Amino acid sequence: MSANFRSDNETPVAAPVWKALEAANQGTAHSYAEDDWSLRLDDAFSALFGTTVRVLPVATGTVANSIALAAVTPPWGSVFCHRNAHIFCDESGAPEFFGNGLRLVPVDGPEGKMQPEVLRKAIHASEGHGVHSYAPASISLTQSTESGSVYQADEIAALCAVAAEKGMATHLDGARFGNAVAALGCEPADVTWKAGVQMLSFGASKNGCMAAEALLFFDQQDKLEVAERLRKRSGHLFSKMRYVSAQLLAYIHDGLWLELARHANAQAATFAGAVEAHPEARLEYPAEANEVFVRWSAEGLQRVEAAGIEFLYWPGHDDLARFVFGHSTTDQDTQSLIAAFGA
Repeated sequence: MSANFRSDNETPVAAPVWKALEAANQGTAHSYAEDDWSLRLDDAFSALFGTTVRVLPVATGTVANSIALAAVTPPWGSVFCHRNAHIFCDESGAPEFFGNGLRLVPVDGPEGKMQPEVLRKAIHASEGHGVHSYAPASISLTQSTESGSVYQADEIAALCAVAAEKGMATHLDGARFGNAVAALGCEPADVTWKAGVQMLSFGASKNGCMAAEALLFFDQQDKLEVAERLRKRSGHLFSKMRYVSAQLLAYIHDGLWLELARHANAQAATFAGAVEAHPEARLEYPAEANEVFVRWSAEGLQRVEAAGIEFLYWPGHDDLARFVFGHSTTDQDTQSLIAAFGA
């Protein structure tokens, strides 16, 4: 069997989460998020984040992101995000679709991160023609980023402060939020509501769950009914929501989500260290979470493929590859990858 580093989307369900699914699969339960598991989510996530949290369980990160942004952005409004953000590059226009024509405005920045002054200038440049222009309405950050980097708490706070200057809403796409928090060694509150984040797409499917994500509202709770109606209208209010909610409860119970993320991050760090010692290959970006981007010759990467290693060539490149490590990546998998690099 080949070693798979294509994506953490391709990992299996973690054993404790699977066990929780089996427990939830006993007898009947109320439907449409009125089951006992779903009704416990607000309290469980409020305890995790140390503040009042309202939780909407959903199945995909795309719908969590899209509902969040559509709930706070009018059709004539704009959302500012990094140029490489998932919502801009990989969601097939879903935020615009959910938002009835809202606009995504890409902002440049090194290592997948937006920077406050660049964001401020982008906002200013887009609002110069009054009603003729889209109205700046929200910003969306990604944690960890599409480059595998991690925002520090003060970096998030600085970007949220720029949004606050303009009365804009703040959203965090946390598809790999667990990996970021594990890497930072901080409390989840430190890089969310305490830093000015009002909504979080709390990812779980990449890190041990199956079709289970959560949209969290720290603020903007007046938009909760809007979000609930968007969830229903888009077909994402599952009748048997207990199977999503039971996973989320198991995922955050006793720090399982961080345990799984730490393992993935550690495997990534081991490989990144081997790349740094490699005579030819190099890291394209600092490897701060569970993604490692490697620049090497096309011939070199082809040899890695020929050794039975699965990975993703970055679109448009034959000399840049992404390797993603998951909760199920074994030491043997990582050593096989390192051996394929001849390191």
